[in-house]
Amino acid sequence: MGSNPTLSANHLSPDHLEKPLMMALCDDFATGVEVNPPRDVCETCIEMGGTWVHLRQCLNCGRTGCCDQSPNTHATAHFHETGHAMLRSAEPGEDWRWCFPHELFFIPGPDGYEVAEG
Repeated sequence: MGSNPTLSANHLSPDHLEKPLMMALCDDFATGVEVNPPRDVCETCIEMGGTWVHLRQCLNCGRTGCCDQSPNTHATAHFHETGHAMLRSAEPGEDWRWCFPHELFFIPGPDGYEVAEG
């Protein structure tokens, strides 16, 4: 699957979305895991004395990491290390999810989350 520069973990923002597509959710969407609320820090950046721009939370294990606009891109690194496919924004006021393997962006809709097109 080719990379879509509009919809990537680097540039996810609800401001860049058009109307949702009526597509089925991907196989990775339902993780079957209830995670605690996200932390307000990138755990790995704290350990190494780094900084971050935005935070993301793994929906497979709950780990909070920094986004791809951050110097260390720990959320994406976590996906590559673990294969945990689903993440969500850990930023206050944001509600969206991203599936790494399928490169799908999900936003809330009237009947639950929907795949969005950007």
